[in-house]
Amino acid sequence: MKKIFSIGFLSLGMLAFSQQVESIKTIFTDKISIRALELYDHKVWYSGSDSKFGFVDLKDTKNQKQVKLSDEKLEFRTLAQDKTSFYAINIVSPGRFFRIDKKDLKSQIIFTDSAKTAFYDALHFVNDKLAYAFSDADSDQLLKLAVYKEGKWGMFKNTLKLNDGEAAFAASNTNISSTKKYVWIATGGKASRILRLNLKNEKLEVFKTPFIQGESSQGMYSIDFSDDQFGIAVGGDYTKQGANVNNIATTHDGGETWQIQASGQNAGYMTCVKIKPGSKGKEIVAVGDQHVSYSSDFGKTWKKISEEKGLYVCQWIDKNRVVFAGKDRIVEMKIK
Repeated sequence: MKKIFSIGFLSLGMLAFSQQVESIKTIFTDKISIRALELYDHKVWYSGSDSKFGFVDLKDTKNQKQVKLSDEKLEFRTLAQDKTSFYAINIVSPGRFFRIDKKDLKSQIIFTDSAKTAFYDALHFVNDKLAYAFSDADSDQLLKLAVYKEGKWGMFKNTLKLNDGEAAFAASNTNISSTKKYVWIATGGKASRILRLNLKNEKLEVFKTPFIQGESSQGMYSIDFSDDQFGIAVGGDYTKQGANVNNIATTHDGGETWQIQASGQNAGYMTCVKIKPGSKGKEIVAVGDQHVSYSSDFGKTWKKISEEKGLYVCQWIDKNRVVFAGKDRIVEMKIK
């Protein structure tokens, strides 16, 4: 969705931490906005503004490399990978699908969406042979998905119409999640719903949610699933970041029904949520422009563990470390 923008500011260091945070360190700085991360080969990989793509080595953070994917100043808010390559799509039209070789970091454009309305909010690999990318709809309001199969990109054929003003947010590349059975897509704006694709029969279902919605700035910004049944969604309203009503929800039936959690009792707007590996959904970290929050009871209650500003996206490195990125930096946090 084109209306997402950054209103966070870079903090100068640690501000307010609970005892759950053992340490936090900045491992990368640059003039860049980062909204997509991947982990590979003990490195944190990122794509961002000004056509920048690169990595920071977690074993030796002085080992860094950055390349530009284009001579144009493209902005990337997506990043995904298979065994041999990374993939990134720039926002705004034309949407160019880049493949970057993991060995030499050489890139090439392998697909282009030239529609004037092309605006890719998220890119997600289900496995090495299957991926989906979600774009704002064309004028016909049909759901617009690019699909990667057998090494080629094409458009997913469907007849599902989105509501007027229903789109998604290019906030952290995490409004798509999957298991071996399903792919889920979270929409936002004037309608915030869950789309679920059955990978066996390609049946597409749509489920309403009680999430805050109705305005172009509201809705689900990020989702994550631990298995076929349990998932969590976070978001809110980026124009009212302190608002914390109906901005967190969980599902226990694969996205068919959603239960609001911690309404009025959380730190507000969130752009990215990630379930801790191995926790089966019990432990969850989430980040917004103004805070990092943590839940240890399947998303029912939340505690703000950091007041770091200007972070938009996160990934678990292991069971105790999380990497965050956003405005001008990447940080590594160790959580007790």
